[in-house]
Amino acid sequence: MSTSPAPTAAISIRDLVKRYAPAGEAEGKLALNGVSFDVPEGGIFGLLGPNGAGKSTLINILAGLVRKSSGTAEIWGFDIDRDQRNAKRSIGIVPQEIVFDPFFTPFEVLEIQAGLYGIAKHLRRSEELLRAVHLGDKRNAYARTLSGGMKRRLLIAKALVHQPPVLVLDEPTAGVDVELRRQLWDLVTEMNREGVTIVLTTHYLEEAEELCDRIAIINHGQVIANKPTRELVGMAREKIIALTLDREVTELPSHPGFLKCEKTGERELEITYDKDRSNAGEILSAIQAQGFAIVDVTTREADLEDVFVTLTSQARSAA
Repeated sequence: MSTSPAPTAAISIRDLVKRYAPAGEAEGKLALNGVSFDVPEGGIFGLLGPNGAGKSTLINILAGLVRKSSGTAEIWGFDIDRDQRNAKRSIGIVPQEIVFDPFFTPFEVLEIQAGLYGIAKHLRRSEELLRAVHLGDKRNAYARTLSGGMKRRLLIAKALVHQPPVLVLDEPTAGVDVELRRQLWDLVTEMNREGVTIVLTTHYLEEAEELCDRIAIINHGQVIANKPTRELVGMAREKIIALTLDREVTELPSHPGFLKCEKTGERELEITYDKDRSNAGEILSAIQAQGFAIVDVTTREADLEDVFVTLTSQARSAA
């Protein structure tokens, strides 16, 4: 890990542009269009966006695999162009794809990676890292024999061999079952408690909502939101009431306060309303005024998925 003092931002990106243009041509696909944001030091930062939004391009620029067209990016205070060596040593990347030689053991995978970073043998932490990701008992097994979840954990250990202060996890739980996903969540949280700044990309929005302190949403190569998670979720104005009524619904009730009214069963309704313009009491009164008695009622607040869908839809409409 870098001995330099922690900066105010673990990653700082300003006006980042990446255009994929054919050789000899000025125009091409604009993958990143003036992206700017900071990843605060010490937290878990979510980077969300639909497929093709620019997330992978951004990560590959930070990893040194793709050259940016313009703009600046710093990792732990080190510019990725001017101080490339220290920038690379300050970040670990866990790719979405499972990539390592299947004929090496987990211990050998970590030893080889440490050697690539020039870490002296007496300073390597391979045994410690295997224990940290709960693979100590698989030390001498061939990597190809590991389960999918074990391979994911080995990739995390591989990204940590040089003790980077920043760890990027690109879709770490893609394709794993619910139990393994929970184990990976616990591992990420534990690493963060030990001082590692985490950047997480995921398509599981409940994962981001549970784990992340702050979330940026990128769409069509631009940042369309960047807020603390609670504040971002609070942007949703819609609330849903699910009702069970005393008799079959043959005609949907209506009211100016309803944004949407759907029949979900013979006697069940779901009503969506704008909580800034109405409240639950008004909605229930409107139902009763139309001759229904309410047998049961539950409410659901909007979550991160609702906000994500709304923001990306707005961005698509404006494009």
